[in-house]
Amino acid sequence: MVAVKTDDRPILILGAGINGAALARELILNDFPVCVVDQGDLAGGTTAWSSRLIHGGLRYLEYSEFDLVRESLRERNLLLKLAPQFVRPLRLYVPTSNRFGGLATSLRKFFHFQRKKPSKRDIDRGLWLIRMGLHFYDAYAQDEVDPEQYRWLCSYSDAQIVFPERFVAALLTDAAEEAQRRGISFEMFNYHEARLDGRQVTIRARDNKTPGEEEASTGPVVREFEPVAIVNATGAWVDLTLKRLKIPSRRLMGGTKGSHFVTSHQGLRDALKGQGIYAEAADDRPVFVLPLGKDYTLVGTTDVRYTGNPGKAIPTDEELDYLVDTVNHIVPGTPLTRDDIDFHYAGVRPLPYTDATTTASITRRHWLERADHAEVPTYSVIGGKLTTCRSLAEESAHELAKVLRPDSPYEAKSIDRPIPGGEDYPSNKAELEATWEKLAAESCFDPQQIESMWLLCGTRVRKFLAQDGQLSSELLVGTDLPLDFVRWSIRHEWVRRVDDLVERRLMLLYQPSLSEATLRRLGDLLIEERGISQEEADSQVQATIDRLRDHFGKRLTATAIE
Repeated sequence: MVAVKTDDRPILILGAGINGAALARELILNDFPVCVVDQGDLAGGTTAWSSRLIHGGLRYLEYSEFDLVRESLRERNLLLKLAPQFVRPLRLYVPTSNRFGGLATSLRKFFHFQRKKPSKRDIDRGLWLIRMGLHFYDAYAQDEVDPEQYRWLCSYSDAQIVFPERFVAALLTDAAEEAQRRGISFEMFNYHEARLDGRQVTIRARDNKTPGEEEASTGPVVREFEPVAIVNATGAWVDLTLKRLKIPSRRLMGGTKGSHFVTSHQGLRDALKGQGIYAEAADDRPVFVLPLGKDYTLVGTTDVRYTGNPGKAIPTDEELDYLVDTVNHIVPGTPLTRDDIDFHYAGVRPLPYTDATTTASITRRHWLERADHAEVPTYSVIGGKLTTCRSLAEESAHELAKVLRPDSPYEAKSIDRPIPGGEDYPSNKAELEATWEKLAAESCFDPQQIESMWLLCGTRVRKFLAQDGQLSSELLVGTDLPLDFVRWSIRHEWVRRVDDLVERRLMLLYQPSLSEATLRRLGDLLIEERGISQEEADSQVQATIDRLRDHFGKRLTATAIE
């Protein structure tokens, strides 16, 4: 293989989701210039629509993927240390109703032998099978956790990332700031698209189309260059991206849709007591019932094959009914109805294409697939998940370095590097609350407002508070977030549209008191900070209202809390 002289040409990363962002950061840490392009917003695809777990993959044991479980558990433990502002321990319980159920079926899966449709007793995991799985799981974890108490309700420890969208923003922020410190190029273009002609890439501003649509953008050209390599990290869009780049390829992706709903049902939250449930429905699908922040419970997921535009995936009525019925079976004392759903979402998993008979058996491993017929060395990221984003980035950067800099040793530099906002993090809840009190006493904000900002960026709140100039105590209507914090986000986090703020920067999708007044105030701030017109702000507000209703089933409150 011929090495390519990198000089100052960047590696082009297509896709600003969890894997693209982690890879951009890893490459910058190894002094590779990087250009990231996404047709939508950062973390605007599958990253935002997962079950929000950082986990070792207990279910993967059943398919004898021990190395994947080991990698996932190692990365889970690393993220708990490196990103404590986003990743927190979560205790999960596995209910079971018999002792020996599922053992024969699991052994057949372990040895990759399938037979006719199993009976209900074959599917139901029994006490002994769950004990055995959790024993292996703990052995691989190799961390200090509380002893398990296995009776008829088994338990184990994993972790949760409430806002992976904020995690992605932090990764890209780290990449941008580190590139500036090192004096190398880092460029981030959201709402843009890249077209390839021979070795030349042209980047154009994207007009208001759904990411993944085939029509070429007619927006202005903002950049033309020859990349030293291209990494297609567009997840479920990988095949569509290769087609748009006019790079011949066999089908690589065979994603499945996972649907979820979010509810503020108080009885269900009280029943969970801050812990989660991992159960299996009658059709062998895993279902999670998880606490989510202070106000919500997250329920998911489904696992059905999907072939449409991933950006348009939404839960069907049948899927929502299925999830509601499953919760009522698992937690019968707190009956839910469809009216208890505050909003819902669906994402398409970036799984490799396969003719496997069951979606659960499709591997969750990850790798780089090189295109054979591209003039520019082009690689597609296959697979991947939230938990393993760092290790995927490390392995991918190493593989790229072997081609682009074969004579230079590669160093893994993210394995002990905190995610921005995780530095000098308080070691326990009491210390955390004392920090909020201290920051409040030193500023014009109260502890609750400090906490609201902290949940979005951790210790980087100190950087916001240390800005030159006097900060105002005025809040965004209906929230505990200071208007100046919103302005800070718009200036420093690649914000272009109202829905960027609602869904991926301020996480207002998860705000019970979100109102039209809140959205209109965000439009005003974009006029002030980005210079958009009043007409454009009004258009964005209306588009956000329509998306919240049609895509998420989200109901806005009639009035906001002033």
